[in-house]
Formats: sequence, C-alpha cells, structure tokens
Amino acid sequence: MIADISPFHAIAISREAHALEAAGRSILHMEFGQPSTGAPADAIATAHHVLDTEAMGYWESMPLKERIARHYGERHGVAVDPEQILLTCGASPGLVLALTCLFAPGARVATARPGYVAYRNNLKALYLEPVEIACGPAERYQISADALAAIDPAPDGLILASPANPTGTIIPSDELARIAAVCADRDIRIISDEIYHGLSFGEPAHSMLEYAPDAVIVNSFSKYYSMAGWRLGWIVVPPALIDAARARMGNLFLTPPVLAQRAGLTAFDCTDELDGHVASYRRNRQLLLNALPAMGLASIAPPDGAFYIYADIGHLTQDSLRFCQKLLRETGVATAPGIDFDPVDGHRFIRFSFAVSTDRVEDAITRMAPWFQAQGER
Repeated sequence: MIADISPFHAIAISREAHALEAAGRSILHMEFGQPSTGAPADAIATAHHVLDTEAMGYWESMPLKERIARHYGERHGVAVDPEQILLTCGASPGLVLALTCLFAPGARVATARPGYVAYRNNLKALYLEPVEIACGPAERYQISADALAAIDPAPDGLILASPANPTGTIIPSDELARIAAVCADRDIRIISDEIYHGLSFGEPAHSMLEYAPDAVIVNSFSKYYSMAGWRLGWIVVPPALIDAARARMGNLFLTPPVLAQRAGLTAFDCTDELDGHVASYRRNRQLLLNALPAMGLASIAPPDGAFYIYADIGHLTQDSLRFCQKLLRETGVATAPGIDFDPVDGHRFIRFSFAVSTDRVEDAITRMAPWFQAQGER
C-alpha cells in the first residue's frame, strides 16, 4: 500500500499569492517561516570567492563540523565529537535520516498537536505511526512529561521542537529534563528539532543533548542564519548511530552543496548581523501582539521564540483554509491555515509568520485591521 500523504496547504496559499503578485497585486508574504533577509554579507562574500576559485564536488566540510561541535560546547556545555555531526541538505533530509536510523516500519512516534506538518507526513511516508498528543493552552501547546508518561503502550519515539512550529512556544529546562527522564525510563528514542534555536525572545532555548545524550538533534542554517535557499543543515547522532547515519546520507542525499558549506562556516560567526535580525523579529512580534487583540484575535499561543503567532479564529470560521484564501484575495496578506499543523482542531486557527521586514508587518496590520473588524460584524 502506498502511504497517503496530506498536502501542505500553505504551499497552495503561497502559489496563489505569487500568481496574484505576478498579476500586479501587492502581496505580503507571511505564509512561510523563512526570513526575508539574505545570508550574512560575509557569507555571501565567501561564496563569491568559492565560485571564482573552486570547482566543487561531493564534499563534507570537516571545519564546519568542528565549528558546529564547538558550538554545542560553548552554548550548551555538552561535548560533541565532530564525527557525530552529519551535514545535510537542510533539516528536512535530516529528519528523514533520523527517522530511518531509529525506527523500523510500524514504530509509533509521538508528536505534539499542533505541530509541524512534515512530522506527521514524514512518519506516514516512512510507514511509521504518528501518535499525536493534543496540546492546548493549558499545556502551552507543548508536549509534557506527564502526557508522555500517560501514553499506553509507550511510543517507540518522540519528536519534539522547542521553539515550536506553529506556536513559537519553548519548553522550560526543568520540563525538558523531566521529558528526558520519562523517555529514558520508558525506552523512548528522542528526535529534537532545534531548527529555531537562536530565535528566542526571553530565556534562550536549551538543547535536548543537555538532558539526553543519546537524542538525535536536527538543525539548519535556514532560520537563525537566514540561509533557507542554501539548503544546509545538520544532525547530531550518538556514536552508535554514526555508521548507520552516514550510510543513509551517502546513499539517499550524497552531500549538501559545497557552496553552502563554505558560506555556512563563515555565517556561523556573523552573530552581530544575525542578532540584528532577531531584534527585528522582536519588534515585529510586539507589533502583532499589540494589534491582533484589537482585531478580535485575543487567544494566541505564547510566542516565546521562532517567528510565528498561532491565533484562534474559531469565532470567525470553522474553515481555516478558506479563511486564509479569503484573507489573501481581499487584503493581499498571505498566511498559513491551522489545518496544516493540526488535523483535528486546526480548522479554527491561523498562523502568521513575522520573519519579514518591520514595514511589511506594519502594512499587514493596516490592511488586516478593518478586514477583521468587518468579519466580526457579519
């Protein structure tokens, strides 16, 4: 039987948004979680030099792996051997590598609901069984140790994300430790998606490696490093999985682009420029948090990090996809429907990405405020 994979509806929204833009409409793209900024200036300069001087080919950068390993020691106080790091073509192949290294078909893997659409669909594509745990306001839209302990029988695995997509919520360090303890006790393997690390608006996010040394970590240059189009990421695997992960990487994906690896090494130390982007996201976040309640969107997941706001629109619609289509066509603001992230309750939610310039957020608020007021009056 061929796996039944649901569509990623935000892609359809974006396709329509770009068609409207090509037809002359002014469109504000808040549908995807991708920075509107480019790679750091020094990384681009490195790329130009590489293009002029190197033929490139299939290659994995040991200096980049060593720099990433050093990052875990400096930021999280954990020792990682560079050989535990595999460079990938973004976080998406990294997730596939992690899942295929850890689980056989039929394994049950827990995820939060709402959660990133590709978790559910990658599990299905690999003939694994998603075990979605409903996480609402009481849980701050995040998996808890108590919820994991209550699943009977215990799942084989867990995918968690902190900060999370679509909500931006962060799991506190003490709760991460409790989750790690439950997983160790119940023999649950952990995949920690840390793609939004570096994008926090209060306390910084902790790596699961601080509490579960055998966790598999997925990360990327797409978000904090503002290099989504460069298709560069990495995974960290425990020593026992190095050979299995390398075999899968070599056969399924070969290597990430050499150009991206060279630029990524430079980008890793462009923190002043990159933290400037985070300051912009902080301003954008506050603008939306100030404006959305006045539009009637008062029930919002706490956006501790990442660059998303996940808002309840249940008082206006029970069809978030059609609502997003209508919002796009009538205001030019593209957003993501909640059904991508939650097949049960997502019909009453919408996700805004504020990874755009501040002037575009201000423009979006100006367009949306009267529109939402009109919806509420109907």
